[in-house]
Amino acid sequence: MAREIDEGWIEEAVERYRRIESLQAEFEKTVGAVEVTVRSPDGLIEVVVTAAGTIREVTVVGRLHGRSEAEVSRSIGAAVAGAADAAAWARRKLHAETFGEYRPLGEV
Repeated sequence: MAREIDEGWIEEAVERYRRIESLQAEFEKTVGAVEVTVRSPDGLIEVVVTAAGTIREVTVVGRLHGRSEAEVSRSIGAAVAGAADAAAWARRKLHAETFGEYRPLGEV
């Protein structure tokens, strides 16, 4: 029994696939370019991170005078943890903006 081929459906599927590939490339480029800046709760350390999670810069912006090594280490840890959270948030936001019109597979 021969099956009919719906060429219009195939063309539409190929076009949709190409559009998703293009959006994926745009998304990957954007997550590497978008930067988020986060400070430690005590204001000592500032971290700049991309939405891809790459730390671009770590800066001491507060005064070190009188702080112990343990305090500085905690500040760095808090700033880096905050930067990881901010990168994940930025990535989710960009993903929603880029792919918002596409429903997940299996959704009716």
